[in-house]
Amino acid sequence: MDIREKLKLLPTKPGVYLMKDAANEIIYVGKAVNLRNRVRSYFQSSKNGSPKVKALVEHIADFEYIVTDSEVEALILESNLIKKHSPWYNVRLKDDKSYPYIKVTLNEYFPRVFMVRRKVQDGSRYFGPYTNAKAVKETLLFLHKLFPLRTCKKDIRPGQQDRPCLNYHIGKCLAPCAGKVGVEEYRQMVDEVCLFLEGRHERIIPDLEKRMGDAAADLQFEKAARYRDQIQSLNSIIEKQKVVSNRDEDYDVLGFHKEEGLACVQVFFVRSGKVIGRHHFLLDCAVDEEEPEILAAFIKQYYSEASFIPKDILLPFGLDDRDVLEEWLTQIGQRRISLKIPQRGEKRRLVEMVNQNAELVLGEYSAYQERKKNERALALSELKDVLRLENEPTRIEAYDISNTQGNQIVAAMVVMIDGRPMNQFYRRFKITSVTDGPDDYRSMQEVIRRRFSNESLGDFPDLVVIDGGKGQLNAAVKERDQLGLNSIPFIGLAEKNEEVFVEGDPNPVGFKENSPGHLLLQHIRDEAHRFALSYHRNLRQKASRQSALDSIDGVGPKRKRALLRHFGTVQKIREATIEQLMEVEGMNKKVAQEVYQHLRTKK
Repeated sequence: MDIREKLKLLPTKPGVYLMKDAANEIIYVGKAVNLRNRVRSYFQSSKNGSPKVKALVEHIADFEYIVTDSEVEALILESNLIKKHSPWYNVRLKDDKSYPYIKVTLNEYFPRVFMVRRKVQDGSRYFGPYTNAKAVKETLLFLHKLFPLRTCKKDIRPGQQDRPCLNYHIGKCLAPCAGKVGVEEYRQMVDEVCLFLEGRHERIIPDLEKRMGDAAADLQFEKAARYRDQIQSLNSIIEKQKVVSNRDEDYDVLGFHKEEGLACVQVFFVRSGKVIGRHHFLLDCAVDEEEPEILAAFIKQYYSEASFIPKDILLPFGLDDRDVLEEWLTQIGQRRISLKIPQRGEKRRLVEMVNQNAELVLGEYSAYQERKKNERALALSELKDVLRLENEPTRIEAYDISNTQGNQIVAAMVVMIDGRPMNQFYRRFKITSVTDGPDDYRSMQEVIRRRFSNESLGDFPDLVVIDGGKGQLNAAVKERDQLGLNSIPFIGLAEKNEEVFVEGDPNPVGFKENSPGHLLLQHIRDEAHRFALSYHRNLRQKASRQSALDSIDGVGPKRKRALLRHFGTVQKIREATIEQLMEVEGMNKKVAQEVYQHLRTKK
């Protein structure tokens, strides 16, 4: 149906609309109180609209809409669809898929604490999202130093009597697997971990002081010393926290700054009147995008995934959909949430300070990006001059081979465009023609043949980097010439002395040490090596997971996981009685007997 005809049929109800381009890709998702008025406005006012709207309308080939019962429902649906499709013309958090969380497995008798990249509804508690994976790992290291939490993946039940591991003997685990600690005592420690992650450190200390005193009174001096160290560590953290309110209140403070097509939102987390942490988030946006629209988009994307939403969120300026956002936040936070714009006093000063932080972060990021851009330009210019290329190499591809004594031979292709890695064009290859032991030359020839015989793998490169010296380079060049692609320059990069070889010259090319071009070649070569090695490691691990359980009738992937989760190793399953096997979730007597008989005869 023609777009003009579809516009006539639009309802006047609230809902969500999805704009599509000629390739049927979703390029924009929006919500509306009145779908007819909102969607029609794009086409009626595009001549006088913003550059973003004009560009959007030029690419619209079709649209769809979904009617909802209310504007809040439309907001929820819009948020979910943006997260799912990442449309080009919507304001988007940069790298939003990679933000880490700290997960506390409250669905287990003896919970674990570790980092994950995805939040799921599994009964666990999540803290985050955080913007710095390194900081999360450091927090976890500190937590495990402060609290003797278990790190193993065992399915531990109350009263279990396994042999404790080394962590117990060095004081880093309470050994619930060996029955050294009960569920109640362990859970008390986990509650303290959650308070710590919430930033409520003062609430932990009185209980620790009481337990330290009780342990000392019982002459358990080692235990008392552990509590003393925990108290000292917590006090050192509290001393570093900035007090911004004399009241025991929780709120988030949002600061905002925008430059060109990039915006920064800085979030300060105030808990019990103290700033316990801060994170900044970068957002891609149009140059002419309105600040309230960008901040509203951030609030929808961030708080839909946040593990905790405080009662108040302080903003630097007002938002058009403030009432709807408050109603939505109240629904997901399960209590009344308010968006406030402080006009005076300590909270206004705090908002201004967070705004300044957002401006500084964005300035540092922009300066860093400009510096990297200049470095890439210098590197590409140097490659053109030193390698005597006709033009600067816009697209560079690098290839590496990985194997273990000729087993599981794989190859990797990585791609740089304008000096920047383009992960979406990376490819992995299983080498099939080499079956009689390791042979990097023939393996390299196979991957070159497969890549350059398949135009669907992308445009041909302006430069190819082979991981290896003259031998690997000559093998690759020979295959290239047989394909009639002599015009594509190939070079080899030998890891031993980081020497660069070009075809037809027995001597290495003279790059200056640590010059931009030489460093760029090393970077793409290292990236190819990493990518090939990770693929090879995955294949090895997959092969190692093939166990004696795979050939037992009645034991599929689900029962296999349950058995390994319950017993830990195949050896422990082999030592179990039929009655113990039947205790595993999903097992019955017949399958337990099959497992028992099979493993006892396969020793």
